[in-house]
Amino acid sequence: MSSLNRFQQQFIEFLVRCEVLTFGDFTTKSGRKTPYFVNTGRVRTGSQIDQFASFYARTIVEKIGDQFEVLFGPAYKGIPLATAISTCLARDHGIDRGFCFDRKEAKDHGEGGSLVGAIPVDGDRVLIVEDVTTAGTSIRETVPKLLAAAEVKLAGLMISVDRRERGTDDRAALDQLSEDLGMPCMAVVTVHDVIEYLHRREIDGRVVIDDEIRTRMEQYLDEHGPRNRTIQ
Repeated sequence: MSSLNRFQQQFIEFLVRCEVLTFGDFTTKSGRKTPYFVNTGRVRTGSQIDQFASFYARTIVEKIGDQFEVLFGPAYKGIPLATAISTCLARDHGIDRGFCFDRKEAKDHGEGGSLVGAIPVDGDRVLIVEDVTTAGTSIRETVPKLLAAAEVKLAGLMISVDRRERGTDDRAALDQLSEDLGMPCMAVVTVHDVIEYLHRREIDGRVVIDDEIRTRMEQYLDEHGPRNRTIQ
């Protein structure tokens, strides 16, 4: 019997059906060779992004409620994500918040600057929404942009799947980000949830994680997982 609630089970099934979660041989942004990959660029239709964002929105409501003023989505994948999540929060949960994203290069004409949308002001609590993080590199590049824009407070980070890998030291990346940046870091599910739920389970007539894939994933986590924390 799975320890996940039905909402989390549905999220994992969604990731598989949209091919956001795939298995094989991949290289992450941090350079690690991994047997599985989470690519939210596979979310490609209106109904898919709406459903994907709804999982984020519900998790945000459960974990931090309405304790933020601005949703921030780092370019590029965070842009549609922040937009869609803000829509779901307003429509489904009555939480109407601004959303903002950054440009890769600052604009020197028109309104100028590197941020677009509901640009944070002093005192705003900013919730960062991202697809996934392995070593936490992209988030560490994002936070200085927010702090340069105004004296904001970091309300947290929400991602889809916590890979439960080490960051730049022996801590899990999300644990390290949480402690170093002083904000809660959350995920809809962890990779351990994924393994638990999908092992030997058929999704649309196909077993997604067989014994071989599970062994490869567990070996990868043994090699790259946190050294000084209990895996959750």
